[in-house]
Amino acid sequence: MKKLSPSFLLILFLLIGFLSCSNENQESNTTILQVEETEFLNVSYGTSSEQVYDIYLPANRDLNTKVLILVHGGGWTSGDKAEMTPYKNIANEELAEYAIVNINYRLASQGVSPFPMQLNDISAVINHLKTKQLDYKISKDYGFIGVSAGAHLSMLWSYNYDTENDIDMVISIVGPTNFIDPAYADFITPAFTYFGETPTDAILQLYSPYHHVSVSSPPTALFYGGMDPLIPTSQGVDMDIKLTEMNVAHEFTLYPNEGHGWVGANLFDTWEKIKSFIITHH
Repeated sequence: MKKLSPSFLLILFLLIGFLSCSNENQESNTTILQVEETEFLNVSYGTSSEQVYDIYLPANRDLNTKVLILVHGGGWTSGDKAEMTPYKNIANEELAEYAIVNINYRLASQGVSPFPMQLNDISAVINHLKTKQLDYKISKDYGFIGVSAGAHLSMLWSYNYDTENDIDMVISIVGPTNFIDPAYADFITPAFTYFGETPTDAILQLYSPYHHVSVSSPPTALFYGGMDPLIPTSQGVDMDIKLTEMNVAHEFTLYPNEGHGWVGANLFDTWEKIKSFIITHH
């Protein structure tokens, strides 16, 4: 056997050492890049004390981590992000790879219209998340879960204000969809008058998600109660028909004996469908 020269042995030794250091550096870099689960509460995105959000960031996130935005209800005049805590908690457990943003927005009052104020607040939230993307280590892919008035705002923003196609999907739980629906007139006409708005057909259509659905609208999941004293069943049924006509991917669930919210088996069913919809479309 040919004897190896000292110079060859030296080169071989150095090469092995280099590869070993390279592997160690790769392992070290991997450790450095890992990020921990964290949260930031009451992050300000505007000048009003109501313009704040909480953000919950998963461990090991990166710039591909998608974002769920929770939007509370309250008839546009009340409510708080704390009401969405159950959704935040279960999403943290069962959709742990998603970042979750739970928002407050400025509330309407007599003579102070929610429109377009609250839609502008959602725009401000989205823009703020974009400016913080590198700090938070999240993507620019967003999805909404909204309840009642929050569902209305989520749909309307997704259909008519999302000029950069940032929204992957929207979930409406008992959300108003069509303000010119005759079955909704007894509630919505005095509401707009209270807000200082003249409830003309043009204004009512302008702020109705139903009238802004297009073939490019994001996938939408709808949940309604057949005995809801606040939201007529037609709000969900008609939206289901409109989304079908526009060939928008969607699901529609009507619980015939439920009202403006529910518990028990139907709530479990709602969450399982929400989770499946998010995994499929977001």
